[in-house]
Amino acid sequence: MLQSYIKITERLKQLCTDQGGVVSFEYVIVAACIVAAVSAAFGAANTAGITSVLNTAITNIGTAVSTAVTPAA
Repeated sequence: MLQSYIKITERLKQLCTDQGGVVSFEYVIVAACIVAAVSAAFGAANTAGITSVLNTAITNIGTAVSTAVTPAA
């Protein structure tokens, strides 16, 4: 009986001092925050977000390149 008690208390001490699971959980939280930020920036429901700005910028660049390459009449 005493040996079982000692084994259980030693195992509980190990569980209390184990930090490996905490680090993994922190990585999960960081990954979830990154996913939330990316989906907020590029989400389909976000019409005034980064997607719209990037589309406008690429269109403007394409127009400027076409104008610069077209020979003058």
